[in-house]
Amino acid sequence: MAGGGEGCFGLRGRLEGLVLALWGKHDRDSEGWLPLWQHMEDSAAVAGLLWDRWLPWSVRRLIGRVLPGGEADGRLLAVWLAAVHDIGKATPAFACQVEGLADRMRAGGLEMRSREAMGPDRALAPHGLAGQVLLGQWLEEVCGWDAQECWQFTVVVGGHHGIPPEDAQINALEDRGYLLRTPGRSRAVWQRVQGELLEACADEYGVRGRLGAWRAVKLPQPVQVVLTALVIVADWIASNPELFPYHPMEEPLFGAARAAAAWRKLDLPGPWRPAEPQGSVQELFESRFALPSGASVRPVQAEAVELARAMQVPGLMVIEAPMGEGKTEAALAVAEIFAARSGAGGVFFALPTMATGNAMFPRLLKWLKGLPSLEGRPHSVLLAHSKAALNDDFTDLMRGAGPVTGVDVDAADRGKGPFGRGEAGAELVAHTWLRGRKKAMLSSFVAGTVDQLLFAGLKSKHLALRHLAVAGKVVVIDEAHAYDTYMSVYLDRVLAWLGEYGVPVVILSATLPAARRRELVEAYAGAGAGAGAGGGGGAAFGVVARAEDYPLLTAVTAGGTPLVRRPAASGRETTVQLECMEDDLVVLADRLDRELAGGGCALVVRNTVRRVVETARVLRQRFGDDVTVAHARFLDVDRAGNDKELLRRFGPPSPAVDRPAGRHIVVASQVAEQSLDVDFDLLVTDLCPVDLLLQRMGRLHRHLRGKDQQDRPARLRRPRCLVTGADWSTPVPLPVRGSVAVYQKHPLLRSAAVLLPHLEAGEVRPVRLPQDISALVQGAYADTVQVPAGWQEALDGARLQHEAQRARQREKAAVFRLGGIGKPGEPLFGWVAAGTGDMDDTPAGRAQVRDSRESLEVIVVRRRADGGLTTVPWLGEDRKGRRLGGLDLPQDQVPVALAARAAAASSLRLPQEFSGEVMDRAIAELEQLVVDAWQAKESSWLAGELILPLDEDCQTRLAGFALRYSTTDGLEVTRA
Repeated sequence: MAGGGEGCFGLRGRLEGLVLALWGKHDRDSEGWLPLWQHMEDSAAVAGLLWDRWLPWSVRRLIGRVLPGGEADGRLLAVWLAAVHDIGKATPAFACQVEGLADRMRAGGLEMRSREAMGPDRALAPHGLAGQVLLGQWLEEVCGWDAQECWQFTVVVGGHHGIPPEDAQINALEDRGYLLRTPGRSRAVWQRVQGELLEACADEYGVRGRLGAWRAVKLPQPVQVVLTALVIVADWIASNPELFPYHPMEEPLFGAARAAAAWRKLDLPGPWRPAEPQGSVQELFESRFALPSGASVRPVQAEAVELARAMQVPGLMVIEAPMGEGKTEAALAVAEIFAARSGAGGVFFALPTMATGNAMFPRLLKWLKGLPSLEGRPHSVLLAHSKAALNDDFTDLMRGAGPVTGVDVDAADRGKGPFGRGEAGAELVAHTWLRGRKKAMLSSFVAGTVDQLLFAGLKSKHLALRHLAVAGKVVVIDEAHAYDTYMSVYLDRVLAWLGEYGVPVVILSATLPAARRRELVEAYAGAGAGAGAGGGGGAAFGVVARAEDYPLLTAVTAGGTPLVRRPAASGRETTVQLECMEDDLVVLADRLDRELAGGGCALVVRNTVRRVVETARVLRQRFGDDVTVAHARFLDVDRAGNDKELLRRFGPPSPAVDRPAGRHIVVASQVAEQSLDVDFDLLVTDLCPVDLLLQRMGRLHRHLRGKDQQDRPARLRRPRCLVTGADWSTPVPLPVRGSVAVYQKHPLLRSAAVLLPHLEAGEVRPVRLPQDISALVQGAYADTVQVPAGWQEALDGARLQHEAQRARQREKAAVFRLGGIGKPGEPLFGWVAAGTGDMDDTPAGRAQVRDSRESLEVIVVRRRADGGLTTVPWLGEDRKGRRLGGLDLPQDQVPVALAARAAAASSLRLPQEFSGEVMDRAIAELEQLVVDAWQAKESSWLAGELILPLDEDCQTRLAGFALRYSTTDGLEVTRA
C-alpha cells in the first residue's frame, strides 16, 4: 500500500542490482549487518506506526495544518523523511568504514578508497549532512525545486543525529564532492544507486505525486523540529537489533510482517486521549479529587475550569491564588479540559526542586488513577529528575509493586533490558524503551523539576526530542515566583516556543509580581518585549500588568489578546501580626523561651545553611533535643527522611500526624518555604523578598486546629511572624551579609519598605491573608515605591547594583539559550550552534539553566579503622525490612546490589566552597580514592561516581577544608 511500505514486496521490490549491496548497519561483535534499503524500509514503517499509534493528535495536527493535504500529507511526509534519512550512507565516506562490506560494493563497481586513505576529510561528510546534500540535489535536479524550497525539508535529514548542520559545514561538503561520489568512472555508478534509492522511496511511500504541491509550502520551524524528532525516534527504534534483527536472521521476516513483529515486541504505550469532562465543576472535582463529604469547590477552582471551557482555543492560563487554595487541583482539572480540546497526549508538571517533584509525584498518580479516560489503556508515567531512581515511591512502581508503574529514567545507563512493559497489569506502565535522559520525557505523564522544561531552551544535542516531548503535552509550571532572572530568560524563550506549538500551559503562583505576569503572558502570546509602546497589543498587555486583584486568572492564546478574570475569595482569612526582632541568637532564644512556655511549635527560617546551623547550635543549648534542623546540605536519603518527618510531626491534622505535645523548634533554610504542607504556631524568619516571606507565612496557622485555633497553646492562638536577619536600629535597615549574597540588597530593602507599616513599633496593623498579598507583592516590585524618609539614597544605590546583576544574569543566560523562532520556511541550520553539546540533565547541564556554578556531587561512605568501606551506619531498613546501614562495600569486587543502591542514596552535593580551582583540587583528591572494581558495568549504582569516605567520627579533610557530617545538622564545612 503506497504511503506505508505495506505492498507485497515493499521497498525491496522496487530495487535490483548493485543498490542492494549498499550496507546501512553493522555489528562488530557478531559481524551481522543490515542492507541500507532494509534499514530505510524499517525506519519508514516505524514512522508510520508512530504516527498512527503513538504521536499525539496535537502534533499530527501541527504538521498537517501547514500542508495542502492536511494530516494525510503529514503522515506521507513523516514516513518519507524517515525512509530517506540515511541516504547519506550511500556514499564512499560512509561505506569505507567496514572493509569487508566495502569490498562487496567495490566488486559491483562502487569504487572507494579505504578509510585510512580517505583521511581526515571524511569527517566533513557525516552521513546526516551527506544525506541532506544528496536529497537536496535530487529535489533540485529531478523534481525542479530551488535550493530554498529544499532546505526546510532536507534539514530534517541533516539533523537526525541531534545537531542540524551549519552553513559552513554544508559549504565545506559541497566543495568536496569526492566524499559523496568517488570521482572518475565510478561517479556515475554512485549517482545512479543514490538516485535509485530516492526514486524508490518517492514511489513506495506515496510522495511522488505530492512533491509538486509541497514546493509552495513554508514549513514553520516548530514543524521542522517535531519532524526531526519523529525521524530520530523512528531511527532509534529501527536501529535496535532486538526489534529488527541483522542479517543473517534466525527467523527472517520482511516487509510489513517484520515491522508488525517489532511493534508487537516494542508494545509502546499510546497517547492519552481524554474526552472533555462534562457536568458541573463540583461533580468534576468530586470524581477526580475525592473531596471530603460536604466540601465545596473553591471559587478560584470553579472559575479556572469555567475559563478553560470558555476559551475557544486552549492556550496559557496563569492562576494566582493564596497558599493552600487548591491551585494544584485546579491546574489538573484545567489540564484535562485543555488536553481534550487540543489533542495533547499527556501532562508535564514542572516544579522548582527535586523535593517538590517528589512531593507532587504521588499526587499526580492519585489523579491519574481517577481519570476515566485511562481505563483499560496503557500509558507511561515518569518522575523526572536525576535522583528519581532513588525515590521509594517511584522504585516501588518500577518493581511493579502496585497497580501503577513508571519509566526508569536511568536504566539505559545500567545496561540493556528486555523490551515491553513492566510487571504491572493496570493502566499505567513502565516501558523499557522509554529509558535514559533523552527518551524518558517522551512518557505521557511526567512530574519533575523545572530544569526538564528549561532544557527545551538550552542549545544542546538532541534538543528536538525535548521539544517533541513537550509539544504533545499540557505543561503545568508550579511556583512561578521561585525562578530568578537567569532562569526566567530560559523560561520565557521556552514559553515562546510552546506558544508556537500551540501547547496548553498552566502557570501557578501565590505571589507573582504583575510585571513578571506580563512577561510570561507576552512570551507565550508572541507579543515580545516591545509590545507595549502605545499599540493596541501593548494596551491589552498593559491591562495584565496593572491587574492587582487577588485571586486572579489570566489567559491568552498564541497571538491573541489576554483575558483577565477575578474570582471571589474563598472566605478563608488569616491575620498575621508582624514584628521586627533584633538579629541576636541570645535574644532569639529568650524570645522563644517565653513564647513556647506553654508549649507549641515554632519555625525559624534562615536564608543560609550557615545561619541554620549556627542558630540550631545555640538553641539546642537552651532547648536540647526539642530542636530540629532542615536544609539542603544533607545526604539525599537523610533529606528525604527529614521531609517525611516534618510532614509526620507538623502536617495537617490527621491520625497519621504525631504533633509534639510540648514545645518544638524547627530551624530550616528555604526548603520549608514551598510545597511542604506543614503547619506551625509561630514563625521567625530572616528578612527576604516579600513574595518569599509570604510563602513562609503560609506555613503559619496553615490549618484549623480546633474552633478558633483552641487546640493551639493560648499564647499562640493568634498568628505572629517575627522578622529578623537585619539591623533594624539603623536609619535604613541593614540586612545580614548572607541574605544579601543570596537575594541582593535591593529586593530586601523593597521588602522592608512595604512591610514597614506592619512592623513599626506601636502600630497594630496585621497582614491580612490573602487580602494583602497582592498589594504587598505588587508594591515591592512596582517601578516606583513609596520610599520611607531617609531611604532614597540607599535604595538608589542598591537598585543600580541589582539592575547590573540582573543584566549580568540575562547576558550569561543568553550564551547557550536557544534562539527565537525563525520565519516559516527558514531552515533550522545552526539551530543549536555554539551550544553546550550533550549535557542536558547532568550537573553541568543543570548549572546552565540555573545561575549556579557546576557543583560537585559525592557518595558518602564510612571508612572503618581497618580501611574497609561500608554504607553509612545510620541508614534504616528498606520496605522489605532489610538493613541498609553498615553494609560492606568490598573494594576488590562489585558490591551487592542492595549495598550499592544504599550507598548511591547517600549522595551529597558539596557547597559552593568547592567550586572553581577548589573543585579541581577536590576532584584530583577524590580520584585517588576511586575503587577500580566498582567501575565495571555491573556496578550500575557506583560506576563513575566520586566516593567521599568519612572516618568513624564522620569527619574528613578535602581540598583544604575540614568536613563533618551529622544526621542532626548535615554537612558542616570549615577551613582546615
